[in-house]
Amino acid sequence: MYPTQQQLENYAALAVSVGVNVQQGQTVVVMAPITAAPLVRLIASKAYDAGAKNVHVEYNDEELSLIKYKQAPEEALTEYPMWRAKAWEEFAENGAAFIQIYSPNPNLLNDVDPARVAAASKAASAALNGYRGFLMNHTNAWSLISYATPEWAAKVFPDVTPEEAVQKLWKLIIDATRIDLEDPIQAWKEHNAKLLQMVDLLNGKRYRQLQYEAPGTSLTVDLPEGHIWLGGSKANAKDVFFNPNMPTEEVFTMPHRDGVNGTVRSTKPLNYNGQVISGFSLTFKDGKVIDYSAEQGYEALSNLLNTDEGARHLGEIALVPHDSPISNSNVIFFNTLFDENASCHLALGQAYPVNINGGTAMSPEELLAHGANRSLTHEDFMIGSPAMNIDGVTQDGAREPIFRNGNWAI
Repeated sequence: MYPTQQQLENYAALAVSVGVNVQQGQTVVVMAPITAAPLVRLIASKAYDAGAKNVHVEYNDEELSLIKYKQAPEEALTEYPMWRAKAWEEFAENGAAFIQIYSPNPNLLNDVDPARVAAASKAASAALNGYRGFLMNHTNAWSLISYATPEWAAKVFPDVTPEEAVQKLWKLIIDATRIDLEDPIQAWKEHNAKLLQMVDLLNGKRYRQLQYEAPGTSLTVDLPEGHIWLGGSKANAKDVFFNPNMPTEEVFTMPHRDGVNGTVRSTKPLNYNGQVISGFSLTFKDGKVIDYSAEQGYEALSNLLNTDEGARHLGEIALVPHDSPISNSNVIFFNTLFDENASCHLALGQAYPVNINGGTAMSPEELLAHGANRSLTHEDFMIGSPAMNIDGVTQDGAREPIFRNGNWAI
């Protein structure tokens, strides 16, 4: 049966020591679904063992959220409690580390008006914008992990019993996070080192443009001067290394918000705020989405793109080989943490200031002038496939293969 007690212990230790690398006297904030309480308790224990001053836990209950979406008056959805937003900012200002356990129910909001979901999402994003800035600047250590829940497992494995579905999902989480190995922490150090090799190679290339070609996709993406590729572990403002995502297989950078042209087609469904968007295409001109379509979830996609002006521009591009552990499972997870690490992807919305030289010291206006996108949202969507070819255009105009048939060509 999965997970064993030892695997859960390993998972908690990994989240504490590699995920956020807890420091002596630090506060740790854990956000989790109530079903993940067994893991949360172990994380709290491991964090205190590592020297944490305090472990603050915030549980969430998706069923309560569903009740609110269905029954609350409109004004309840467009208001976000500012005392809560200020609390997150205060935690961040005081150097807290943040661990989020993300285990979505992709079908949760199927019967809810997408406009109500969009209103609540926009209100929360606006209220939490200050807190999110700490994370996107990598001022604080933060890490996103997952926990197998019956609702999520049933979506991923609909043709087996609920118990079998949870077991199959746990097996994939265990494999992807390496917590079944004798020394998961050492395994993650080695994995981060491999990602860093590709980061160094791409940063040495200084490409000025990437060109994507695949069925339904013909896209050019300009890269701003001074862009930085990142991947694996990162350093926060105090030079403490942490892993924002576990699992992770990506290397990523910032596109120029006004330099995206052509059409791109998604290759995996996107679970956006409890609503599935699939089979969608976006057409860009001078960086902005000017046309779009979707086989499922068109209204949800419209709401995403209309969050604000920046939601129609890209804030991130990420490269993930098709021949990678999560991709090779041939499973669609309906969880962006896993799906984005099985596929090349793009993100609509806010850019990471850490992806450009000096970005964390720039004002929002300076970032915008350097080509970094601004938005209340940041939503990754998957575009990779075995047919994906990507070329890089060098500073002198030469064109070099980066991906061929979905995998690295450099």
